[in-house]
Order: sequence, then structure tokens, then C-alpha cells
Amino acid sequence: MTWKAYHNRGETLRAVIATSSVRRDGRLPMDVPGVSATFRDELDLLAALTLKWHTRLSGNIEQMLAHQPTDLDEAVTVAWSNTAHELPGVRMIIDHYLAHPLDAAMGEAMTTAAEKEHYLLAVLAGRSSLLSEEAARRVGAGIEERARLLHRGIPVITPDTAYEEPVVRGSLLERLRAVLAA
Repeated sequence: MTWKAYHNRGETLRAVIATSSVRRDGRLPMDVPGVSATFRDELDLLAALTLKWHTRLSGNIEQMLAHQPTDLDEAVTVAWSNTAHELPGVRMIIDHYLAHPLDAAMGEAMTTAAEKEHYLLAVLAGRSSLLSEEAARRVGAGIEERARLLHRGIPVITPDTAYEEPVVRGSLLERLRAVLAA
């Protein structure tokens, strides 16, 4: 792929994401200018959107885990919810074509992508080892469901607002002096 084709593909993908966020109908916006020239078919566009989703999700998970590494489960759940807030149209498209694929190839690709996402969620939440894939997928599906519930009810949570820094209190001696002085 040439630089110009790559650059055009990126611009077209950004236009598709913006259109999907406005429409929010769960359908691939194949009518966006440049889509037919840039993407081979619906599966090619869906694969690009799924990659965009997973890239953003991984970045959000990393950001949340860097800020609060002690509650892995909560950090992963909040990161998924935030990603759904940032890419609402993309998430709706992924959900729609996972439930209603256009053909067998799309169905297989979407099922594999969902399983890999569930596995990633479970492992990063510290709820599964790298060896038990089936258990990880089940746990990851549960994390995604909790994240969907969070996504429906709460606006985007940033690491700064999700995890408040503890209030710095004086030393034990200073606090005792304050109590005795009162």
C-alpha cells in the first residue's frame, strides 16, 4: 500500500467513524465518499473498524491500569465503557454484525474478534491465566457485560476522576497534638 493510499484510507476511516457516531444505527456507512474506492467490501471496512476499536480499547485499558494498578477488574471495566463512549457508532456496528453477519466469513471473523476481546479483558483484569482460554473468554464476557451496564448509566470516567488521590494527613504525632489542642 502506497503512502497516498494509506493516508486516504485513514481519512476515509475517520469519516466512517464520524458518520457512524452521528447515525448510530449499527450499519456500515458504505455511502461515505471514498469507502468503495478504499475498502474492498463490507468485511474489509468492518475489519478496519474492529481494529480501531481494539486499538482504542487497549490504549484506554493501559491508561487506566497505569493510574490505578490495584483494582484491575474495575480499571478494565471502566476502560471498556469509556471506549464505548468515545466510539459509540463503531461499537454499535461491531455488535450489529456480530449478531447479524452478512455471510459466513464475516460471522467467523466477528466471533473470533469477540472471543479475543473477551480473552484480553479477562487476562488484563487479572481474572484468568494465559493458559485457560475458555475460562478467560467466559470471564471476559462477564466483564464486557458489566462494562455495558456501566456505559449505559455513567458518563466517561477519566483516571483522575475515577481514582482520587488519598488526602495527605499529618503524622500520627501531629494528629494527636491537634486532638489534644481541641
